[in-house]
Amino acid sequence: MPDRVVRDFPLFPLGIVALPHELVPLHIFEERYRTMIAECLEQGTEFGIVWAGEEGVRPVGCAVEITEVLERMEDGRMNIVTRGTRPFRIVDERHDLPYPAGTVEFLVDKDERPDAKTVAAAHDAYGSLVEQATDRTPEAEELRAMTAYQMAATVDFGLDAKQGLLDLRSENARLRLVTRLFRAASRRLEFIERAQARARSNGKVRFS
Repeated sequence: MPDRVVRDFPLFPLGIVALPHELVPLHIFEERYRTMIAECLEQGTEFGIVWAGEEGVRPVGCAVEITEVLERMEDGRMNIVTRGTRPFRIVDERHDLPYPAGTVEFLVDKDERPDAKTVAAAHDAYGSLVEQATDRTPEAEELRAMTAYQMAATVDFGLDAKQGLLDLRSENARLRLVTRLFRAASRRLEFIERAQARARSNGKVRFS
């Protein structure tokens, strides 16, 4: 079992929120982060993405592993793909390394059993959204295997919603939140589809 507390953990403050299981492409160009990524590649280790917004760096982030180096450029820049692994909380920051780092505590969920009705509602809302957006009907077995994080990792939510999911230490609470988010996304899609149908019917798109 990995250590719960890790010192000198590399940190990458960005204007995004990563979730466990989510694929996150990154363009690495700053010297300090090129150094950080090179070390992670050499040692096969994770680094942490934390949301750096108007309110500063959020204390809870998501560790990611590098799954693929897409391109290395002559000047040292690179394009990589990462995958979210596990949430953490920053305990202490360190500023004397070549890149941002800190002591982090990897977070564990409450000891609880997922509620059957809560799970079913989340899977139903997610399945409906996938079918509506892609015309693909997810298999029941596929849905049963998916956690809140796994479902949310495939949908483009706003940063506040994603950070809210990352902050929760209860799978039941995450399932309830993603159910609301999936239903809201479905309603937005329905509105867009109706608007597009109206535009086609008059032959014009009206901006006023």
